[in-house]
This record gives sequence, C-alpha cells and structure tokens, in this order.
Amino acid sequence: MELEEKITANLGKRIVILDTSAFIAGFDPFSINEEQYSVPAVEGEVAGNSMAWLRFKTAVESGKLKVKMPENIFLEKAKASATIVGDAFLLSETDFQVLALALQFKIQGCSPLVATDDYSIQNVAKHLGIEFASLATFGIKRFLKWMRYCPACRRKYPADYKFRICQICGTELKRKTSRKNYKQKSGNNNGEVK
Repeated sequence: MELEEKITANLGKRIVILDTSAFIAGFDPFSINEEQYSVPAVEGEVAGNSMAWLRFKTAVESGKLKVKMPENIFLEKAKASATIVGDAFLLSETDFQVLALALQFKIQGCSPLVATDDYSIQNVAKHLGIEFASLATFGIKRFLKWMRYCPACRRKYPADYKFRICQICGTELKRKTSRKNYKQKSGNNNGEVK
C-alpha cells in the first residue's frame, strides 16, 4: 500500500497510545472501543506492579492491545522536540518510544491520543500537536518551556544543557519554567498557541 493510500485510509482514525502510567493508574484497555497500542518497554516497566502487569498482559493476549516499536526517525523527532522544550533529561527511553509511536501514527493520518499522567510526556505531546488524556492527575493546562539554573550561584542554562551540575560552582541544577510560556486556547490540546 502506497503511503498516500495509507494516509487516506487512516485519516482521522482514533488511536490510543498507552503509557506505563495508564496501567499503573488502573486504566482497563477493555473499557474503550478505540484501537490501542503501547511500546515494548512499557511491559518491562509494569512488570513490578502485579495488577498493571496483569491488565497489560491480558489485553495483549486477547488482541485488544497491540505492542509496536516506533521507527527510528520518529524516535529522533521525539527526542529533538523534548530537547527544544527542555523535558529531554526527564524522559526515559520508554517515554520517547510512546511519543514517537504517537507521532508515527499522526504522520500516517491517524488521530493519536496518548493516555498518560506524566507531565513531561504531556508537554512534549502538546509541542508535537498530539492530544493526550490524563487519568489520575489534572494534566498540564498550557505548554511549558523550561530553563535550567543553579540554585547556589543563580547561573542560567538553556533547557538543552547536557550536564546536571553547574559548571561554575558544581551544584546540581534545577529547572523552572521560562517566563516566556505560551498559553493555549482553552480546550485545545493540539499544540497551537495564541
């Protein structure tokens, strides 16, 4: 099937991408009718939680949940986006896979929705124009752009600064939102700014 035909066939099709936090929060994949996906690394993260692992395994074995690894190009795009907004150093490889899979489905013409309570995933998803749904938290209300700083000497660093300690005094860096955050139109999770 040509890419153009695949996009036309998938246009607007709702796909739910489940993060580890969805299973931990008690989400039941059998409670919705939409097509559902997760990534291989989620299985490893839910293995320590017996109920979450049971929900995950049962959904996979019944065919209700599909496990798919995103293509590398989408992993790189997810990592680049996370670096731009300043969330890259907080996200795990699993988180990047979840974002990349959602982006891959979006490019294929689907309408992905990431089910997660992870604020960093939500922030990057918003930046990528991907919808998300919180399960046990309120979720983010606006797009956040981060900056890093040293709490001891007050030196500021860009969000994509690769080290965790201050190059001046050696103190561990913290992060805070930049004063230039963008407000979203109410009820809109697709990354547009006013």
